Amino acid sequence: MSKFESSVKQIPYPQQSVYNMLSDLTNIERVKDKIPGDKLKDLTFDKDTISVSVPPVGQVSMRIIEREEPKTIKFASENSPMGFNFWIQMLPTDEQNSKMKLTIDADIPFFAKGMVSGPLQEGIEKIADALAIIPYQ
Repeated sequence: MSKFESSVKQIPYPQQSVYNMLSDLTNIERVKDKIPGDKLKDLTFDKDTISVSVPPVGQVSMRIIEREEPKTIKFASENSPMGFNFWIQMLPTDEQNSKMKLTIDADIPFFAKGMVSGPLQEGIEKIADALAIIPYQ
């Protein structure tokens, strides 16, 4: 397994607000218009699953497998070219602010590691940047 981590992002909202929004994937509807259409296609989701077509990877689906309120949400791949786990960690910095870090633990075949590592690291950082600017109220 190969681990990729985002940098720590500061969020100007309380930890509980961030957790409440991200632990129910139907909340994506509120911010869907902020996701660049050329980056993600065929986005579908319900409370526990999300599926998206990511060029050039193809269709990727994840399901929430664990919620540890208010600090962690863990996902596992369901339909993906490679198996992976993904988790979001949230910690309070004070009563009104928090911080977040994203981690992917992916089962990348040795021969593909060189091609996939850069885009995966870049992708997790972009997801973290996007999650850092969402309004969590």
